[in-house]
Formats: sequence, structure tokens, C-alpha cells
Amino acid sequence: METPSYLFGTIHITCDATLEDDVKKALDETTQIVMELDMDDPSMQVKMMKSMYLKDGKTLKDFVSDEEYQTIDSLFINNMGMSVKLLENVKPFFLMSMFYPKMIDCPMQSFELELSKVASEQNEEIYGLETIEEQLKVFDDIPLEDQYADLIRMAEGNLTKDKATFSKMLKIYKDEDINALIDIMNDDANSTMSKHQDILLEQRNKNWISKIGEYAKEQPTFFGVGAGHLPGKNGVIQLLRNAGYTVTAMLQ
Repeated sequence: METPSYLFGTIHITCDATLEDDVKKALDETTQIVMELDMDDPSMQVKMMKSMYLKDGKTLKDFVSDEEYQTIDSLFINNMGMSVKLLENVKPFFLMSMFYPKMIDCPMQSFELELSKVASEQNEEIYGLETIEEQLKVFDDIPLEDQYADLIRMAEGNLTKDKATFSKMLKIYKDEDINALIDIMNDDANSTMSKHQDILLEQRNKNWISKIGEYAKEQPTFFGVGAGHLPGKNGVIQLLRNAGYTVTAMLQ
């Protein structure tokens, strides 16, 4: 029998990214780690910084009304202690991601970081299913209007709804109920996620299948991707099965 590879659904922001024993065992039984991105690529930060800014001299004021601008400015002042004026030419995706650590009432931890530590301890290489350029292009393919609509909604509620949704998502993740993640992703309140799952998830999932197959053929591999990529008919699990792979759940 061929040595199995393992597929693990991560959550990018959490209070506790402790790896459970079955995950550690899977990491011990594999010889390389593949995540969405190659987390030890030294050029990643630089590439990300380069992609942060709106094109053609556009700024936040080109996309929102004066009143909405004030609401967004208040969000930054209340939560970041700074005005959005300094960040007017930054893309909405990056503006929103600044608030992700505020969604939880604890110091932020990340499974990606924990997996990177294990790779380092085990002297294993980390690879990515996509490049940082490919991942950032995803947000360039989503209309800015929808992204700004999410930023405005976030600001109007001063993160209240976002925190509630995040807390619900963490509970679902802890309960390992990946199908319940679909309901959260379909929530109309989040324009970017509910309207553009084809760009955010489905197209990327499809692109990953042949790469997952190639890595797994090479050597036993531990795959760690966002849990939202796993469920549904266009999720990674079903797409792997469609491609002829055997995917079984590891039950504790």
C-alpha cells in the first residue's frame, strides 16, 4: 500500500493553534508540508507590500461617500488609534485584514505558524499550492465595490457583527463541523464571500487538485489549507474524490 498523505483544515486566526495528537502523528508520518503559500519564502512580505496599493492614483474617497468615509475613519480611530487618512490608497482587502486580530479577545495564534515551526524542527521543506501573486490576484478579481461594501458594513457595526460571526466560526471549527462552514460563507452580509466564492474558493480549489496529486505522488505529504476550502461539491475533499483519490476522515 502507498504511504498516505494527510489533509488538514486550518483556521488562519485563532486563540489556540495547539496541534492535536492525531495531527502531530500525521506530521511525523509525512516528509514535506504543503500549505496554501510557501510560508518560508523570504520574498513574500516584499511582494505583499508591493500589492497593497490601489492603482491609477485612486483612493478610498473615490469609492465611498463622505459619510461612509467618516464612519470608516471612526472605525480606525476607535480600534487602531489612528486615522484612515494615512491609508487612503491601500486596497480594501488589506484595510479589512488589519482588523482580523481584533476579532478575538486573546493574543492571535495561527496554525500556519505552528506548521511552519514543525517543518523547521523536522528539517522539512514547506511548499505552496499557489504563489503570493496568485493569492493576491484573487482579490484584484473581485470588484472593489463589493470589497468596500464589506468595509463599510464592518465600520457601521464597529466590528460587532464580524466578531459574532468569527466566534461562531471558531466554534464550528472546534466542533469539526466543516459543512456548517458553508452556511457562514453563504451569509449575504459578507458581499465578498457570498457573491464571489467561485473566485475566492472554487477556482483555487480546482487549480490545487493536480498539484496536491503531484506532491502526494512524490512523497508522503501533509497538506494544510483553510478549512473553508474543504466542504461542498466544489470543495477540495469532493474534487479529490472526483479525481479518483481515496479521501477518508481521521476520526478521533
